[in-house]
Amino acid sequence: MNVNIKELGNDPEEIKNVQNFLFHMIKLEFGYDYVPEWHQDIVNMEDYYINPERNAFFVAYSESGEIIATIGLRAYDKNFEKFEGIYSNDTTSSIWRLFVDRRYRRCGLASKMFSVAENFAKDRDYKNIYLHTHRTLEGALQFWMKMGFIITLDEGDELETVHMEKFIQKLKISPQAGILTYAIKL
Repeated sequence: MNVNIKELGNDPEEIKNVQNFLFHMIKLEFGYDYVPEWHQDIVNMEDYYINPERNAFFVAYSESGEIIATIGLRAYDKNFEKFEGIYSNDTTSSIWRLFVDRRYRRCGLASKMFSVAENFAKDRDYKNIYLHTHRTLEGALQFWMKMGFIITLDEGDELETVHMEKFIQKLKISPQAGILTYAIKL
């Protein structure tokens, strides 16, 4: 199956389709509908993801053009007292709204979506990536740890919220030298 991943642009019809997908996935995964204090980024995608230069929202489409996965990345913009002075919107990006249609799970799509977002963060010179997830989401915590995130705070709250971060590795590889040296003996 061919999957096309693209950055969401300022197309009102496409934005509406993405919003519908997101609210459908939220209902499936969490069991609730629109909550104003939690979903402002979805209803105002232009302000949160499309217009800011260092933010982006990526959408995966099936061969037939159906939305099958999403992920958003934006400059850290939360006011969690616990992280005051630790994260800033200059150096920290944050992951939002990684959802994969249940029919397309366990085939590497979520990893690919994260890879696209992480590369975007690298290109924008972020130093780390923050996210929060919930222990109640099947496989979520394990997935993020597999992607290289570490737990920074386990709230132990009713929502079973877990805060995580990953430092972005930027390797500078020098061009190949004229002579190669191997570190093995034959």
